Amino acid sequence: MYITTRQSRIFEAVAETGSITRAAETLHLTQPAVSMQVRKLEEAAGLPLIEHQGRRIRLTAAGREMLYYCRRINRTLLEARRRFEQLRNLGCGHLHLAVASTVNYFATELIARFHRRHPGIQVRMDVTNREHLLQILEEGDRDLVLMGQPPDSGELEAVAFMDNPLVVIAAADHPLVGKRRITMKRLAREPFVLRESGSGTRMALERLLARKGIRLEVQMEMNSNEAIKQAVIAGLGLGIVSLHTVRMELETGRLQVLEVAGFPILRKWYLVHRKDRCLSPAAEEFKRYLLEYAEREGREGRDRIATEAHGRGVRGEG
Repeated sequence: MYITTRQSRIFEAVAETGSITRAAETLHLTQPAVSMQVRKLEEAAGLPLIEHQGRRIRLTAAGREMLYYCRRINRTLLEARRRFEQLRNLGCGHLHLAVASTVNYFATELIARFHRRHPGIQVRMDVTNREHLLQILEEGDRDLVLMGQPPDSGELEAVAFMDNPLVVIAAADHPLVGKRRITMKRLAREPFVLRESGSGTRMALERLLARKGIRLEVQMEMNSNEAIKQAVIAGLGLGIVSLHTVRMELETGRLQVLEVAGFPILRKWYLVHRKDRCLSPAAEEFKRYLLEYAEREGREGRDRIATEAHGRGVRGEG
């Protein structure tokens, strides 16, 4: 049985008004147009749906059944229309992000600001390593990915939105703290606690070491920045992390940034998504918000990072 949405609206109006004429007036249609749609609905059902009693009509048993389903159809369509109006106006929706573990240090604040602007949008964020992020991009089952250097792929759209300087950190009582212009050769005599092979931080470091012809003594490998920071504080070696991850430890004096030639290693954070995936209104709005935020706050943030790094004796080679 085929029923059009036009027929369901008309039949509900006829049932509620008890009159073809009044239904036509309510719907701003002609009486013949209403009668024709009721007849087509009866043909589709294969049963009479109304009985005429003078100027009024009465529903048959089949008509009462039809009214039940027409009301459900009309109510569902109304809910769908309201829902999509909310989506267009960003009154609701879902946003599923995947972010690199280092991004998590500032992503939470960004999401909190975004949520205050659009409280109806539900945000879910997965924090993971680079290997898993690459798998997520391959499968395309997240709206947006925030990460370091994205893979070189024509299937992805990647936009840089924030600086990510990598610095050398040491425990507050390390002998190299306060030294000026430490060379890479001198640094190579120290043990290091580094991120795992394949991580963005490790790859950026390895590119720098290859250019300098330097090898570092890797004391330990760890898969989280928190673990590296704790290991460095405990005196297990030096570490190389994003400056974003050590703000609190620098403020409390538990860690120090060393002034090393060639550092900071200047990298970028990227917003990445598949080109073949249509972004939801919520994802489009978050992308717009993030890039606007980066444009508005980026200059101030870069100046602040540069000032903090300079104040602790950090100079990069660009």
